[in-house]
Amino acid sequence: MMPHPTFPAAPVLLFITATLLSACGGRETQVTENPLPPPAEQPVVNYTGPAPGSDDVRYFKEALWDNVATNDRCGSCHVQGQQSPTFARNDDIHQAYTASSGLVNLTRPAESVLVTKVAGGHNCWLASDSACEDIMTTWVENWASMADAEAQPTRIELTAPPSRSPGSTKNFPDDPALFASHVHPLLTTYCAGCHTSSASVPIAPFFASGDVAEAYEAAKDRLNLDAPADSRLVVRVRDQFHNCWSDCQTDGAMLADAIQTMAAGIPLTELSGDWVYSDALGLFEGVLASGGGRFDANVIAKWEFKTGSGNQAFDTSGVDPALDLTLSGEYSWVGGYGIQFGNGKAQGSTTHSQKLYNLLVGSGEFALEAWVAPANVTQEGPARIISYSGGRDRRNFTLGQQLYNYTMQLRTDNTDVSGDPMLVTDDDAEVLQAALQHVVVNFSADGGRQLYVNGQYTGDSDEVEPGNLLDWDDSFAFVLGNEVSGDRPWAGTLRMVAVHNRPLSEEAIASNFDAGVGQQYLLLFGISHLTDVPTSYVMFEVSQYDSYSYLFSEPRFISLQTGVDIEGLTVEGMRIGINGRESFAGQVFSPLQAVLSNADYTAEQGALLSRQGTIVPVEKGPENDEFFLTFDRLGDAEHVRVSATPPASAAPQDLPAHSDIGVRHFAEINASMAQLTGVAASTSAVNDTFRNLQQQLPSVTDIESYVAANQMAVTQLAIRYCDTLIENGSLRSAFFPDFDFNEPASTAFAGNASADIITPLLDNMLSASVTTQADRQEVANEIDSLITRLAQCNGTTSCDTGYTRTIAKASCAAVLGSAVMLIQ
Repeated sequence: MMPHPTFPAAPVLLFITATLLSACGGRETQVTENPLPPPAEQPVVNYTGPAPGSDDVRYFKEALWDNVATNDRCGSCHVQGQQSPTFARNDDIHQAYTASSGLVNLTRPAESVLVTKVAGGHNCWLASDSACEDIMTTWVENWASMADAEAQPTRIELTAPPSRSPGSTKNFPDDPALFASHVHPLLTTYCAGCHTSSASVPIAPFFASGDVAEAYEAAKDRLNLDAPADSRLVVRVRDQFHNCWSDCQTDGAMLADAIQTMAAGIPLTELSGDWVYSDALGLFEGVLASGGGRFDANVIAKWEFKTGSGNQAFDTSGVDPALDLTLSGEYSWVGGYGIQFGNGKAQGSTTHSQKLYNLLVGSGEFALEAWVAPANVTQEGPARIISYSGGRDRRNFTLGQQLYNYTMQLRTDNTDVSGDPMLVTDDDAEVLQAALQHVVVNFSADGGRQLYVNGQYTGDSDEVEPGNLLDWDDSFAFVLGNEVSGDRPWAGTLRMVAVHNRPLSEEAIASNFDAGVGQQYLLLFGISHLTDVPTSYVMFEVSQYDSYSYLFSEPRFISLQTGVDIEGLTVEGMRIGINGRESFAGQVFSPLQAVLSNADYTAEQGALLSRQGTIVPVEKGPENDEFFLTFDRLGDAEHVRVSATPPASAAPQDLPAHSDIGVRHFAEINASMAQLTGVAASTSAVNDTFRNLQQQLPSVTDIESYVAANQMAVTQLAIRYCDTLIENGSLRSAFFPDFDFNEPASTAFAGNASADIITPLLDNMLSASVTTQADRQEVANEIDSLITRLAQCNGTTSCDTGYTRTIAKASCAAVLGSAVMLIQ
């Protein structure tokens, strides 16, 4: 459900947002310093002049001057006797305050001259101009907000965008002949094994269908006629190595050339004169909406991932020392702000991580806030999303993922050095999902640990009495996406992370959730030429959701002029256009039918047209894509739309019958082995092995897709489970109560002793109630033959008690890794 906050007086609006749809054993406790430490920091120049004579001068000094008047920033030049303006002078704070006039804009801090100068590279003290820009903006914002003891959220002011008509572009012709001649042959040759409705495991979209019309419709969303090399089909092969048939770069170039040849045969077209359409806008011509309405008064560290390149994620909180993070391992920057982790991490130095120790131990409470998009719901460990720790078994705090659950480990005087017992969300609630989520963890002496997801309290109570943080270790390091030891990776995307040195109120959490995250803009599509309402717009919140799509949500009708009359205004059949044509995807607003009235409209909020959101594919990129809206009817303007005849469905094919027999997939295999052996799946040794083999285990239950590599992974996992079972004395005694593991192999299996291994295996792993189960006696004979061969000791075999356990493990793995467990 879409959140729908209220707005303050026009033309200032609170931000509107929409929610969306290894090796075994060993203990790592050493923290590795980053190879690229952040720049050395200079102390603030000692100030010995007169004390601030007014509250605003004091706010200026505390929020801005104390931060810029250092020798490595503005204090090296803009001081008395040197370069004007002398806003960083250290002899008289009042003269510095006066010199700042014209350099800051307390109403719109991002437009301050100080901000735009460092954004342009002027004396930026970091490796990223945008990071300096964000930090300088924060300092000016702090000055602006210090007079407000209530720490009100930030606001967004709407301004009229430029007015222009949509440009011309290339549109897909109705006739698929060009597609059939140039692109379709490649798709049917190399992609038909999956992307056809007749494949043994059909995977949509069916752009490789033998029916050209069906393939053409499915392929349109994945072809970019204006920039063929950026087509989704090309990116999947060339950059993401999906189903390459030779060399991925060469294959991607082959597809790009085919699309280019197709596009060359398509002429430029313009919007039909019969269409009813709005003005056009680029993404960056909208009003920047990211963060509007946020409560950040107590933020001490913040990462917004705006840089988009390089190996550093900058702390843009403006609170020194900056806790900048160094990226390593498998990671990639995400369009619209964010970092995607595979088997990588972003880690701060232990020196600068002490900022968290100093500011949180002192307050005794805090809030951890993040926008999180887990890659899947199969991660265990727990996988480390955010951690301030010294290794896998020592931490100050860790936010983690355990399947569908969020976990929070926090070291206090009432928990151990690993922060256990941990707080875990309820299994049945399945709070964690593989989607973008806003997560907040509060900790206080009154409420203990509390988890909020998407603005709502999860209801999971902390059974541990709240304690103090005095047991924290200041030698630990802050890290995202992994453990500092590198052995607890988390797969997913982080769009923003913040640490507050006070808990967030429920109002603040809801407001920060509503404020959203990422590269978000309010796009005001001009429609004054179609209505009698002056300065009227349809306003969308638009964000770059990821590198391949935009999110359009919650359209509103609004005017920047007060006192307007909208009684009886009709809005029907609204669609989103991109680059001169209606998008082929995401037209959820096409059924819209609304007749607006003055009762529906307020100057503060406008009139809501829909609470829905939709995804539109990126075509030319956020810098070049141009958007507009079309309407079947808007006011008195009307476009009679004639629906195209849908292509005929492909003729059904008589497919061979699927087997009634299937195999267990990776999660079922792991759970089955745990159940059959009695070894917990969370045991470190088996969990590490499972994580390493997970991608090699079968991902579907279709037995026809089962290959030799799957069986190798099954065998390795079975060996690990059996090894763990037999090396654990209590588990071993419970499973094999009558076998003497203290005998050497030369005598342990003599006579009928082998039955004391075989019988427990059959009793625990063969179900007598399954009629299609393997014959018990045949399995027993096979295992007995295996034991007989292995127990034939000679001069090259050491038949000690260790070898006895080895034979038992082999027997166990032979049954556990067989069809007895696998087939379902």
